[in-house]
Amino acid sequence: MSEQESLRCSSARNRGGVQRVEGKLRASVEKGDYYEAHQMYRTLFFRYMSQAKHAEARELMYNGALLFFSYNQQNSAADLSMLVLEVLEKSETKVEDEILEHLAKLFSLMDQNSPERVAFVSRALKWSTGGSGKLGHPKLHQLLAVTLWKEQNYSESRYHFLHSSDGEGCAQMLVEYSASRGFRSEVDMFVAQAVLQFLCLKNKNSASVVFSTYTEKHPSIEKGPPFVQPLLNFIWFLLLAVDGGKLTVFTVLCEQYQPSLKRDPMYNEYLDRIGQLFFGVPPKQSPSYGGLLGNLLNSLMGSGEEDDVAEEAQEDSSPIELD
Repeated sequence: MSEQESLRCSSARNRGGVQRVEGKLRASVEKGDYYEAHQMYRTLFFRYMSQAKHAEARELMYNGALLFFSYNQQNSAADLSMLVLEVLEKSETKVEDEILEHLAKLFSLMDQNSPERVAFVSRALKWSTGGSGKLGHPKLHQLLAVTLWKEQNYSESRYHFLHSSDGEGCAQMLVEYSASRGFRSEVDMFVAQAVLQFLCLKNKNSASVVFSTYTEKHPSIEKGPPFVQPLLNFIWFLLLAVDGGKLTVFTVLCEQYQPSLKRDPMYNEYLDRIGQLFFGVPPKQSPSYGGLLGNLLNSLMGSGEEDDVAEEAQEDSSPIELD
């Protein structure tokens, strides 16, 4: 028997063993022996990990979490979900779409107000970027954004869309957000904020997509350009100016549209950053990062990123709020 055939046979035996164990555990859960089943899952987890059977451990914990969720055993399900992450972290598993989809599935089943959900998503995002403490894999952000959108948690959904590459999905969510929670007079502000924030994150493509999709699909926006709302015309011109990269055009544009830009005090903060990124404007000198600016930087970095704040502050002297 060749080595490859031997490995296939070993994998099949392991899979059969996992299935037999899962059958016994499922029977315990179905009988209502939740505590006993939970402890059995944990015992098997540590046994598999000690034997370096990482794939088997992850599969068992994932299916176990789904089983407990189906019986509304939130605490046990959340615990096994965290063990899924522990396998990924300790085995240094590479990021794959299927794994990201599994993590998003577990997230979607967790109680929306539970502290475990917050801890889970923070660890999942950190793992998805190799534990570097950065903002997380764009695909995972996109999956989380869609889940939160379905829950009508538009603010959190927007945050995750901003760190994805799904400008079209973000725009469709913002149309719904604006229609259900915003004033008619603010329809332009919903997309303006998103475009400016995407540009601050150097995501010019998503900025363009979110603008074109939002203005096309929003029922309260007449077809353009040009648009009835001056702020939408500013954003349209800004996206063109970013492509051209001419500072004089950017400067005149910001001066001409100051009445519209004064509607939100953060717009000029965003534009300072955009000027640095796309038009060669030198950064403002800031002596420290306490107070308001420090809070804005923390907001940009997201929860659980405090360790990186000082380093990021030294590299960039224009923090922006992207909540």
